[in-house]
Amino acid sequence: MTHRQVLEALSGILLGMFVSILATSVVSSSLPRIITDLEGDQSAFTWVVTATLLTTTISTPIWGKLADLVNRKLLIQLALVISVVSSALAGFSHNTEMLIGMRALQGIGAGGLTALGTVLIADIISPRERGRYMGYMGAVMGIAMVGGPLLGGVLTDSALGWRWNFFVGLPFAVAAIVVLQRTLHLPTVARRVVKIDYLGAVLISVGIAGLLLWITFAGDKFAWGSWQTAAMVGGSVVVLALAGVAESKAAEPIIPLHLFKNRTLVLAVVGSVAVGIAMFGTSVFIGQYMQLARGKTPTQSGLLTIPMIVGLMVSSTLSGRVIARTGRYKRFMIAGAIMLTAGLGLMGTIHYDTNFVLVALYMALLGAGVGMLMQNLVLAVQNTLDVREIGSGTSSVAFFRTLGGAIGVSALGAVLASRSTDLIANGLTKLGIDPSQVGGTGALPDLSTLPAPVREVVERAFGDSIADLFLIATPIAFVSLIAVLLLKEVPLGNRSGIQQRLEVDGHALDEQPVLGQPLVGEPVVTTVDEVTVGGGSIDESTAGESTIDEDARARV
Repeated sequence: MTHRQVLEALSGILLGMFVSILATSVVSSSLPRIITDLEGDQSAFTWVVTATLLTTTISTPIWGKLADLVNRKLLIQLALVISVVSSALAGFSHNTEMLIGMRALQGIGAGGLTALGTVLIADIISPRERGRYMGYMGAVMGIAMVGGPLLGGVLTDSALGWRWNFFVGLPFAVAAIVVLQRTLHLPTVARRVVKIDYLGAVLISVGIAGLLLWITFAGDKFAWGSWQTAAMVGGSVVVLALAGVAESKAAEPIIPLHLFKNRTLVLAVVGSVAVGIAMFGTSVFIGQYMQLARGKTPTQSGLLTIPMIVGLMVSSTLSGRVIARTGRYKRFMIAGAIMLTAGLGLMGTIHYDTNFVLVALYMALLGAGVGMLMQNLVLAVQNTLDVREIGSGTSSVAFFRTLGGAIGVSALGAVLASRSTDLIANGLTKLGIDPSQVGGTGALPDLSTLPAPVREVVERAFGDSIADLFLIATPIAFVSLIAVLLLKEVPLGNRSGIQQRLEVDGHALDEQPVLGQPLVGEPVVTTVDEVTVGGGSIDESTAGESTIDEDARARV
């Protein structure tokens, strides 16, 4: 494909990703106001986010498996419809229960867009060239992540109200479906008999949901050491063990267990879990910090989070371009993991009265770390997988990243609810005020209705509590650094997923250099640690000067 053809095909995919990110980010600055208007508490706030992450987590590997079996273009259009229709239905919510339900449905569509967008990009762009287009991806993600909270804040503060946050994505979704239909042209590949592992999907869903429910309710509805904890944790572990057995015997498993023989994928999964916990589990609560600890409006809250998104956009764009030019990606992943850990640690020092310039710098560092790390983990995995398992492998990494995020939001949300409640109660008691006078300590307060002394107690409590969340996430982010350091860099290939799929299906292809190596007869220095050919991984370490000839290529 020429550069122009790639851009045309990429336009619909990126527009679909824009819709998915916008539908999620548009409510981030408005959620404290939404929950307050619907008379919800901190648990409801957490579950509006967790429900989406839960269904995204569960559905991502299913979409990924379907991507290996059926038409990917039709799948991503279906995911767009599910995502935006459910978002629009959420706009009619009259209580937090309906809102949580619709956001859970929206997560199913988001899971499809998460898995399929990355898979389709792998189809049309080779690993070596993929970094060249990271700039466009970073720009689209940045615009959606910056524009979403700003747009949501403006709508919430306007006469239209927060419900329009859920309707605003409809025209973009229609445009994305039309553009995908006109620009994304995939060649016909060999058809396969579709065998969906329904048993595995159900068992994985039940097991993960049980763990998240336990994290949410333990310490609030029942004690951590109670029989309910034993029942929920024990039951979830048993169900997940049965899921492992089912996956090992399924003809088309949702998460192929043999993929975990690939060292790169295992380390990427560990890193992605840490990134998910650090990224989702902390960024979700930044909006609460701005509004409940600093007294800002939803619009102001959206503006104040721009530094984090700018850091993400700039780092992903610049690192992607350098990776495309040099073919080296591990150094950027290490730098990203270091910045992620440092950014979280610094965010753990903030209070309700910290200078906004410092907060902005800390958020920019945090965003830069995520930008350098998140997509490159996927790139590293795709580069070592057999083309017939790109969908399953890519979605597995996204699955564990989103799972980490869901667990992070649930666990950190529970910590925030408990910690802020205690601090508010203690602060009000010192003032000689009954906590029930501010509507109890469980519900999210409306700062504009509180007297100055009470308002300061609430702001101080949420400022300190949210800072604690960042400190908790810091050692988890350090795990991602260890995983990246252990990861072995594999030279990026020069063939797109479509080229590889056609070759596997027996179509004629012009001779291509293997793994992006120079043409025949040129001396090269190789440090190939993992090469995946024909469905199996070959672990090999070679260092030194060699010559690529026809016999060597035939052997590979």
